[in-house]
Amino acid sequence: MSISEKTIISKPEPALVKMESHSSPTSSEVTLTNGEVDLEKYLSKEMGSVSTDSIHDRIDLEAQAPLPQKKPLAGLRFALLTIYRRLFTLVFLANVGVFVAVMLADRKLIALVNATAANLLACGLARQPLVVNSIFYLVCSIPRSAPAPLRRLAAQVYHYGGVHSGCGVAALLWYIAFVGVMSHQYWTPSPTSASAVSISAAPVAVAYVILVLLLAITVVSHPTFRTKFHDYFELIHRFSGWLVVALFLVLLMLFAHEISSAQNQTLGSFLVSLPAFWFLIVTIVAIIQPWLMLRKVPVRAEKLSAHAVRLHFDHTTTVFGKGTQLSKHPLRDWHGFATFPDPTALGPRGRPSFSCLVSKAGDWTAATINEPPTHFWKRGVLIYGFAYAMRVFKRVIVVTTGSGIGPCLSFLGDENRPALRVMWQARAPLKTYGQGVLDLVRQMDEYPIVLDTDKTGRVDMVPIIARQFKEFNAEAVCVISNPVLTGRIVHELEARGFPAFGPIFDS
Repeated sequence: MSISEKTIISKPEPALVKMESHSSPTSSEVTLTNGEVDLEKYLSKEMGSVSTDSIHDRIDLEAQAPLPQKKPLAGLRFALLTIYRRLFTLVFLANVGVFVAVMLADRKLIALVNATAANLLACGLARQPLVVNSIFYLVCSIPRSAPAPLRRLAAQVYHYGGVHSGCGVAALLWYIAFVGVMSHQYWTPSPTSASAVSISAAPVAVAYVILVLLLAITVVSHPTFRTKFHDYFELIHRFSGWLVVALFLVLLMLFAHEISSAQNQTLGSFLVSLPAFWFLIVTIVAIIQPWLMLRKVPVRAEKLSAHAVRLHFDHTTTVFGKGTQLSKHPLRDWHGFATFPDPTALGPRGRPSFSCLVSKAGDWTAATINEPPTHFWKRGVLIYGFAYAMRVFKRVIVVTTGSGIGPCLSFLGDENRPALRVMWQARAPLKTYGQGVLDLVRQMDEYPIVLDTDKTGRVDMVPIIARQFKEFNAEAVCVISNPVLTGRIVHELEARGFPAFGPIFDS
């Protein structure tokens, strides 16, 4: 009864253990807890004379199974030149090309403000829930009969954050050029060309305030700051972003007034002919739309343990791969969670309900577990996330650790989801997450591999994944764990030729 036989294995102990088995040992799920059946007798019956001490050794033997050699330049290809970074670079280089052309042209000031507004718009739309849902829906609508390389490329859609960050940095550089040219014209006593105009102090002052805010947003968006000080990142990013848009509208009005006066045009006619004005209007609409759907919704909390709570909602329904944004206060501390349908048809209020798992990972989650609220704030619509990208495959290995099982449960809710083989390594999964969550895991995979680290210790999952990939005839591996372990497993698999995917810090 090896790892490949869909077994929940824990390190043997002298005590008796409870085991739940199905019709045959080759397709059995074994749940180990203190209890009723003598493991050694069971193994003797099903496998011949095998001692309990050999179970953990068998995991070690699996871990020593030979793996394919790493591909040449694997570190460069899969660790450095990720899809996220390639998208960022593509967006940035495209802007550099246009920037050179603009700086060589005569109408620099208007072109610079238009380019800044265009990049701010693209940056905002790349995070707008309706746009994100549309991108996921269109890209992941590719049929499973399509060539595997094309589907693997489509499954990288969750790297769209590269467009967001690329356009954000490009907007900053365009804006720096705009401020530089405008400042030069402000300090120049007379226009240097037919298209140049005299600039007053008001737009210059507003422009420099915006510049400081843009620099602050860029600095706090760096992964290091974002990881260590997430709450500060969120507050600075959101409120500074709103202030930038508001001040940019003021700047645009001041700028348009001075340009239109110099060109003997009315302010209205100049604005409607200025692309930056329309870019800014669309940006404002994109920002406001999710907040128009801000609601305080009831929640029923089901405390699973001191480390996890399951939240039940019935204000809307969910489908495969969608997540929600929740907050205890509408203007701070928003947290995203993957959702999954409740097995019961209706919630307490007679409506279809869905759930999300919250595991202890900081002050906010700890407070939610210890003192579950009766209501949460939600905004916008449920949004497609990383898991939805896996729908392009026919057969997927789902690898997770600890609380990563929560996002994995978002695979539920779609009869057309890929066939799944679930591998879950966690500390005391039954005690921590409860029988209900384990039952949901079995809905994804009737015979999952669940490793209890209290019994086995931490197991290197890469060799086990490699063997399961072959035996399950999988097309992809989906890894959902903490950022460090996710990155390591995905890189180890990709470097050896396995198509592996895992959420990134900006997905």
